[in-house]
Amino acid sequence: METVQFRTKIKNGVIEVPKKYQGKFNDNVRVILVAESTKVKAINYLVELMAHPLKIKGFRPLTRKEAHVRN
Repeated sequence: METVQFRTKIKNGVIEVPKKYQGKFNDNVRVILVAESTKVKAINYLVELMAHPLKIKGFRPLTRKEAHVRN
C-alpha cells in the first residue's frame, strides 16, 4: 500500500488530489480526513508564552496576598 500526505481545501464537497499524485491512484483508495483546528494553535501560543514570557518594563507580579484580596 502506498501512502501520501498533502494539504488541500474541500470545495463543494470535493477533495482535489494534487497533480503529482493523480496518476498513481486510479483504483480504490482509503481517505482519512483530519481537520486543522484553530484551538490547537491557541494552545501552542499559550505554551510558547509560558516558555518565553513577555518582559515589560516596570511590571511587578502580584504577591500571593495581593492576588487573593477581595474587595
